[in-house]
Amino acid sequence: MAIDRRTEMTTEETDAFLGRQETGVLALARTDEPYAIPVSFGYDADVRQFYVRLVSTPESEKRRFLGSEPEARLVVYEEDDDVYKSVVAIGPLDRIDPSELTTEDIQQYGAAKRPLFEIWPQQKGDLDIDLYRLRPETLSGRVIEVDRE
Repeated sequence: MAIDRRTEMTTEETDAFLGRQETGVLALARTDEPYAIPVSFGYDADVRQFYVRLVSTPESEKRRFLGSEPEARLVVYEEDDDVYKSVVAIGPLDRIDPSELTTEDIQQYGAAKRPLFEIWPQQKGDLDIDLYRLRPETLSGRVIEVDRE
């Protein structure tokens, strides 16, 4: 019979985990309608915030959600044999004007790798590429270990 042991990550464990990760699932909601997409991100443990580069077309569903100032959750997770780790960040997703970028911001966006699922059939000129910062109001991590004995 499998037994699960669940523990909360400390602040240090959460920051270390997020520093090793590159991708997660960004969920947006407005009224009763959810929207979730895989994203890549950079994470700054000093200020505990995420940097996300989002690519969309002007008529896309993603663009409609982003334009409505939705609530945001970012879920980052990994599974390694019988250990499952996850972190959930909840907070506002703020668009960053490129003219307001600091050197530190640019370094964090550079850490956000573009995964292969961001391949677009449109020409590059037809895409909107925007930079966002997620400043979590809530940031929690959990470890679940399964003992299969």
